[in-house]
Amino acid sequence: MTERGNIPEGVILYSTPFCVPCDQLKDYLAARDVPFVVRDLMMDEEAAERLEEFGIRSTPALEVNGKIYAGANLNPETIHALLGV
Repeated sequence: MTERGNIPEGVILYSTPFCVPCDQLKDYLAARDVPFVVRDLMMDEEAAERLEEFGIRSTPALEVNGKIYAGANLNPETIHALLGV
């Protein structure tokens, strides 16, 4: 059994097909046993609209506890601090 520490529930990764950074983030989360849900913006109109509400037009984006991180705000230090991994 893996010790989860302070990993928050409800981690959502907003992704698009053929997005190398998206795949890298998926691998990063999986390697650290962070449970997450992937929402493909090409197939999930509701997810695309949610990001649009926040003015986010690129992937990957990561939602943790209702707050969305993308672009420059989505860096290894931020991810580590948010997820405690």
